[in-house]
Amino acid sequence: MPMSSSPPDPLPTPSLPSDFGTLPKAELHLHLEGSIAPATVVSLAARYGDVVDEATAAARYATPDFSAFIEAYIWVTSYLRAPEDYALITRRLAEHLLTQNVVYTEVTLSVGVMLLRKQDVEANFRAIREAASAFEPKGLRMQWIFDAVRQFGADKAMEVAQHAVDSRNVGVVAYGLGGDELAVPTADFRPVYEFVAAHGLRRLAHAGEIGGPESVREAIELLGAERIGHGIATFRDPQLMALLSERSIPLEICPTSNLCTGALARQRALPHVSVLDHPLPQLLRSGVPISLSTDDPAMFGTNLHREYELLPQMGLRTEEILRVAAAGFDGAFLPPAEKSAYRTAFRAQAAVLGLL
Repeated sequence: MPMSSSPPDPLPTPSLPSDFGTLPKAELHLHLEGSIAPATVVSLAARYGDVVDEATAAARYATPDFSAFIEAYIWVTSYLRAPEDYALITRRLAEHLLTQNVVYTEVTLSVGVMLLRKQDVEANFRAIREAASAFEPKGLRMQWIFDAVRQFGADKAMEVAQHAVDSRNVGVVAYGLGGDELAVPTADFRPVYEFVAAHGLRRLAHAGEIGGPESVREAIELLGAERIGHGIATFRDPQLMALLSERSIPLEICPTSNLCTGALARQRALPHVSVLDHPLPQLLRSGVPISLSTDDPAMFGTNLHREYELLPQMGLRTEEILRVAAAGFDGAFLPPAEKSAYRTAFRAQAAVLGLL
C-alpha cells in the first residue's frame, strides 16, 4: 500500500527584521487631510451639528477607484472649516507619527481647497504650526508643502504659490501640485513653478499615479520637479527610469494607496492586482531613488510600519529596505548638513540593531 504524505508546510511569509520599527524614519508624502481617522471625523462633524459614526466614515473611505477617492476626500475636508479644526487634525497626526518612530516629515496641505472654501489660509496655517510645535520636544519635526489642485487651473495654482512664498520662512519648504493629473495640461503650470523657484521654494508634483510615464517626464522637464509623488508609471519607460536614476530624482512611493485608488491596476492594465504587482522593486533596482510613504493613511487604513511590512513580501532584501528607509532622509528638502545628521543617526541605530 503506498504511503500517504502530508502536504508540505507553507513557506513563511517574508517579514521585516524584528527591531525594524525602532529605527528613526522620515515620511515625505503625507496629506494632512488624508490623515483624519474615522473617530476624528465623528468629532469634527459634531462640531457642526452633524451626526456621523465611525462605521459611516470608514465606509466612505472604502473607495474602489481614484474618482471615488477624490469624492471621499472632498467629503471629509468639508468638516475642516476653522483653524481649530486644522489644529486638531495636526495634533492627531503628530501623535500617530510618533507611534511610527517618524522623526521628520514633510506634510502636504491642500491650500487649494482652503482657498476654494474662502478660508483664511494664514490663520489655518498658524494654528497648524502651533499645534505641531508642541511635538518638537518629543522628537518630531514637521515641515510643510503647500499644494494646489490641478483641476482648479493655473490661476488658482498661482494663488496657492503666492501663499507658499509668503510662508517660506515659517516652515513651508516646497510647493506641490496634486489632484487629477489628467485634468489640465502640465505646461499650463510652468509659470507657477518658475515663480516659486525664483523665490527659493523646492518643487514637486503628483505624476505617474494614474497618468502615464509622459506625465512624470513633463513634471520634470516642464515644471522642474525635484521629487515626484507616486510616479509608478515610470516602470513602463526604461529611458525615464534611467533619467530619474541619473538625476537622482526620488519617487515617493505609497503602495497601499496605489492599490486602494486603483492606480496600480490602471498602470498594469489588469482588473485585479496585489502588492506583488507593484513596480517598486523594479524601480529601486534600476537605480531610481525610492522613499516610502502612506499618502492618506487614515483613508487607506494603513500606517508607515505596515507599508514597510509590504517590502519583504515584494522580495526586497534587508539591505534594500534599509536603502528605502534612508532615502526618506536623503530626499528631504533640508540643508545638506541637516540631512547628514539624520542619516548618521539612522545608520547608528541600524548598526546597534545589527542591521548593517
